[in-house]
Amino acid sequence: MKNKNYAIILAGGTGSRLGSDIPKQYLRVKGKMIIEYCMDTIAMHEMIDGIQIVVSDEWKQDLEQIIDRFSEEKRDKFIGFSLPGDNRQLSVFHALQDIFDIAVAGDSVMIHDAARPLLQPDLITDCINKLDEHDENYDGVMPVLPMKDTVYLCRDGRSVSSLLNREQIFAGQAPEFFRYGKYLEANRALLPDKILEINGSTEPAIMAGMNIAMIAGDEGNFKITTAADLERFREVIEKSEI
Repeated sequence: MKNKNYAIILAGGTGSRLGSDIPKQYLRVKGKMIIEYCMDTIAMHEMIDGIQIVVSDEWKQDLEQIIDRFSEEKRDKFIGFSLPGDNRQLSVFHALQDIFDIAVAGDSVMIHDAARPLLQPDLITDCINKLDEHDENYDGVMPVLPMKDTVYLCRDGRSVSSLLNREQIFAGQAPEFFRYGKYLEANRALLPDKILEINGSTEPAIMAGMNIAMIAGDEGNFKITTAADLERFREVIEKSEI
């Protein structure tokens, strides 16, 4: 039986750094909520079999209305909703648990931020193809960007401690893909407290000794965190045909 690919979209954050009363993923740009852009891309992708969204009760109805407007083929991919946790990784774990009845160990699970609306289909395809390479035993895949600037280590927050080799340092992006069974266990191993210290989706996988491949990321797949990021996204959308 062919393994399936499930997507988890994280949309439970408050977006406090943007300084808006509305979480950034629910702001509207060119008539659409920011989250709607990646929802459409993921639902349209032929290699994605199911989608679970982490969302607070306050915004669940808005997302249901978006899903109802999709074509039947795309609409059928949406499995359900998960409640946010006390931090990002606990939100991921809630969604992993909620798809337990349909996912099997060999399936893959994709973790993506709703605040990365410019996700391109080719990046999803590249991740899945890398994970499915038969000559390698990968447990996960993460898109990365090389460091362009000189990178320094500061131990005390005040002065430079050492120069780091930027050839060995990369910035991780979403979406990240993992083998469902191993990734679920990696997160379970961090309960109840250590999971609250996790900042990135790949961190539990690395801690569990999973073999994570890197592929080339996409400079345009940026995360909306600040007001400047939001303005950058608006400019991209205004110039595009989306």
